[in-house]
Amino acid sequence: MLELENELPEVYLHPGESYFAREPAIIRTILGSCVGVTFWNARLRIGALTHSQLPRCPANLAAALSVEAGRRYVDFAIRDAARRFDQCGVVRSEVQVKLFGGADVLLVSDKDSKPTVGKLNCEAAIEVLQEEGFTVFASSLGGTLGLNIRFFTRTGEVLLRRLG
Repeated sequence: MLELENELPEVYLHPGESYFAREPAIIRTILGSCVGVTFWNARLRIGALTHSQLPRCPANLAAALSVEAGRRYVDFAIRDAARRFDQCGVVRSEVQVKLFGGADVLLVSDKDSKPTVGKLNCEAAIEVLQEEGFTVFASSLGGTLGLNIRFFTRTGEVLLRRLG
């Protein structure tokens, strides 16, 4: 694996970014309360990773946002990735989806008083993926620790390391 890793280009995603890989690559990111969603199609060996900060794009902003600005929202980023796979002729049942992040990395004095951003991000991701016809194959959601993930678009493999 190490030999192959050295041959592949690496892309690092910051919060609010997404990357769609038509060629094999390693996409990396670090998640806290943000949610990362990997999409992979074995037939075409293409993949995408979204790194969204907030659960839902406000309805009054959706039409005015650029695609780049919209990707900071979980719902927008998932629908954008779905559209990209549709354009490649991939049906939703052929896409392997994995879901990560949504941790409560900040101290919350009373967790019962109000849902955290991490929890809201997780809920939005699960709901929108279901609405869009995707099945989640694996996930690591919630908790109190951030995650470092590396997504290999050649194989669909995701390596995860908990932070802290």
